[in-house]
Amino acid sequence: MPHIHDQYDFSVTAFIVYGDRVLLVEHPRYQKWLPIGGHIELNEDPEEALYREIAEETGLEVEVLASKPDIESSGTKFILTPSYVDVHEANLPHKHISFIYFGRAKNDSMILSGEHLNYKWFSLDDAADPAYNLSPSIKFYIESALKAAKA
Repeated sequence: MPHIHDQYDFSVTAFIVYGDRVLLVEHPRYQKWLPIGGHIELNEDPEEALYREIAEETGLEVEVLASKPDIESSGTKFILTPSYVDVHEANLPHKHISFIYFGRAKNDSMILSGEHLNYKWFSLDDAADPAYNLSPSIKFYIESALKAAKA
């Protein structure tokens, strides 16, 4: 989906864990290893966007490691609470306000979408490897996702 607004768009990001590794994809536009994710479309909320992006980009069955109230309230829909929210650059001056979620994959049978060049399940050692040139924020989220998945 193209950018909706000039300065900021809302997006979702999923750090998906399987065993002791976290899934990243090689993004052709940014030429970086990044997590699964994308824009929240105008007709969806963050939770709907999260599940759509996971399905479109991976084909994985994922347990999202988040909670929401288990009550019904007329006129209110509770959505999964993200682990973090950040603002990051995306084709400056444009930025994304991203809802960061962690998830646990039921298996590692990833189906690479046409949106990415490659995928890799990153261990902590892989994340620290300078050859991958991961940003400090991506490394932080990988470590945090691994901790959340073990809890």
